[in-house]
Amino acid sequence: MAIQLTRRALFAAAPAILGAQDKAGAKLPVTGEGAFQFEVIHDWGELPRTIRYGNVHGVCVDSQGYIYIHHTVHATSESDDSMLVFDPAGKLVKSWGSEFKGGAHGLHINKEGSDEFLYLCDTRRNIVVKTTLKGEEVWTLGYPKESPNYPVDAEGKPSVKYSPTNLTVASNGDVYVADGYGSSFVNQYNAKGAFIRTFGGKGKEAGQLDSPHGIWLDTRRGEPLILVADRSNRRLQYFTLDGRHHHFAGHGTVKLPCHFDTQGELLLVPDLEARVTLLNGQDRLIAHLGDDDSGTWGKLRREPREKFIPGKFICPHSACFDKDGNIFVVEWVEVGRVTKLRRLS
Repeated sequence: MAIQLTRRALFAAAPAILGAQDKAGAKLPVTGEGAFQFEVIHDWGELPRTIRYGNVHGVCVDSQGYIYIHHTVHATSESDDSMLVFDPAGKLVKSWGSEFKGGAHGLHINKEGSDEFLYLCDTRRNIVVKTTLKGEEVWTLGYPKESPNYPVDAEGKPSVKYSPTNLTVASNGDVYVADGYGSSFVNQYNAKGAFIRTFGGKGKEAGQLDSPHGIWLDTRRGEPLILVADRSNRRLQYFTLDGRHHHFAGHGTVKLPCHFDTQGELLLVPDLEARVTLLNGQDRLIAHLGDDDSGTWGKLRREPREKFIPGKFICPHSACFDKDGNIFVVEWVEVGRVTKLRRLS
């Protein structure tokens, strides 16, 4: 895996300063309510003119506060780097990952011993890759032919569709991969990438899924459970670590849930239908953030940036907390967008 550090030459021309809507004195919009109010800083971060966002699909924050952004790369971008790493002030410090161009999707960070690792889903090559924070490959998982739910033909080629969208890692190192754009199963592996089991499968009944787009290890209630963004069923579904249905949640509070992050008792749910949702420890609604209920998100996501409505989301695809309770949101829009929600209360 090639690693490309961002060079000073990228900044020789004046960088595109994003998140500067307030320079003319305009007040930034605020979203949320009560104890959860946030200042909305759209187009956060400084991009060199050689990099232009495609659809921004993944975001995570490491233990040092650096923000990792995974995007599909815009057709007009000079650089093919799909992974961008920013410092907390929004300065781009390195970039890499041209091999993920066009397929960059799910992104997860996990601390293992004294080291941190990234797990990346690629929906173009239909693989999962574990890397160091510098992009050095540790292992790759492809089509789960070890599972009886994923047969191969006489030539050894996949017989059913497989396209992993996100993953999570349990405390023992087991990796749970959500086949969100394929056959709606979850595939479980050990820490070395050896297959364990498959569960889920397309349907509406308990234990069945329809586009399990996001997945998370939820430990907020003590017992660790696997939480799945059962997107096309418009619900959240919990499983035990061995793949048994535990319970549903989110009815009436989520529309098209994409993924998750947690901080304390809080559950963060980026929702493709134009909002980000905060739930409490019992999965009850705290607030919808940046909610645009106009129903125009499907059209607006293809429009130029100047058509976007300040303070409103279009298609949140992933989101995460930083240590101070601020939230970073990335969106499935053709020109890409990263928003920082700076916590005010």
